[in-house]
Amino acid sequence: MSAADPASGSHGRLAPRENGGVPRVLIVAATTGYQTAAFAEAARQLGVDVLLATDRCHRLEDPWRDGAIAVRFEDPEASVAALRQHPRFDAVLAVGDRPLAVAAAYASQAGLPFHPPEAVRAARSKHLARERFREAGLPVPRFHRIPLTADAEAEAARAPYPCVLKPLCLSGSRGVIRADTPGEFRAAFRRIAAILDRPEIRRYRDESDRFIQVESYIPGREFSVEGLMTAGRLDILAVFEKPDPLEGPFFEETLYVTPPRVDVSRVRAAAVRAVHALGLAHGPVHAEFRMNESDVYPLEVAARPIGGLCARALRFPGGQTLEHIILRHALGENLSGLVPADAASGVMMIPIGAGGIYRGVEGEHAAAAVPGIFDVAITAKQGQEFEPLPEGRSYLGFLFAAGADSGAVEASLREAHGRLRFSWAEALRTL
Repeated sequence: MSAADPASGSHGRLAPRENGGVPRVLIVAATTGYQTAAFAEAARQLGVDVLLATDRCHRLEDPWRDGAIAVRFEDPEASVAALRQHPRFDAVLAVGDRPLAVAAAYASQAGLPFHPPEAVRAARSKHLARERFREAGLPVPRFHRIPLTADAEAEAARAPYPCVLKPLCLSGSRGVIRADTPGEFRAAFRRIAAILDRPEIRRYRDESDRFIQVESYIPGREFSVEGLMTAGRLDILAVFEKPDPLEGPFFEETLYVTPPRVDVSRVRAAAVRAVHALGLAHGPVHAEFRMNESDVYPLEVAARPIGGLCARALRFPGGQTLEHIILRHALGENLSGLVPADAASGVMMIPIGAGGIYRGVEGEHAAAAVPGIFDVAITAKQGQEFEPLPEGRSYLGFLFAAGADSGAVEASLREAHGRLRFSWAEALRTL
């Protein structure tokens, strides 16, 4: 069957390559997590062969028996050499932030469309990204980076208040703390330094994790943009509004709803300028912005799709998922003008609260019965330990809704969340 017209929304099997072979896609991913599994299922439905490249194991020969290629994300050159031992792929994708450097390096050497390695490096670093935005004339806060060896007392004395301290390469809101006074600055500095000293961070051997960025706080509302770039052109699939204020001291994201209930033409224009400032070229992008009366500030622009299960909030014609769309785009289909099928939709990333040892949840069926809710996905596992922000990096699960408008979607998500009851045990700390 030939590839479907984007407007028809069919996710039938894609056309064979010109040589008659099945399309082959390389997915570079840190784990076999939810998003990787979603891409694998979309590939199966499209009739695409997928091979996984991951850093999960280097000592055992294919311990998961799925033919995955062992790579090292901190060594793109060696990883590309390993990947070049395999027959050429038709497309390459990356799931998550850490795999991006390997995916970009391989695509560059193999002549496949993707984001350039230098653009990926800039997007991954909060400091480099800020520099690129400033050079392009985009609004940026006052910012500077300081080494973990710096004198926190002296740095607190010269910081702009209110300010935000953040690691350079951790994802999302992990380690991001607002400080309004020198005392809060010193406490935030120590707390972020402790996060960066954790073994699971230090094992990455990322030099940027030895620095903290300090930025003046930007007031305003937050929005995120989901898009696809084709040869340098950005097509925006959706703009999400974040209804809950994100004012600190920590910045836990909860609700995303689309379309926004305010004019976001300035956000759309800023997204185009931001991706060009970084040099991004081809593939998915997920960008975060803060808008106030005076300006729209790019917070982060990632050379990847929205993370976790959040992509389920976007449903496209014919039952297509965002993963279907990204795969089809990677294999060369023209998807310009594609828009989500729902009039409005959204996701709630279920917050952790105080954290502890997760014991279970009640009320899933009641939550699923709320009008507008189309999926309740509790991803927490019994016995799993959760930490709240800024140390934490996980959610308890996700709620998904669709409706006639964004107000109805938000109301459905909040009501469903109110019907869930989580039980916890206290986590024991070793001294």
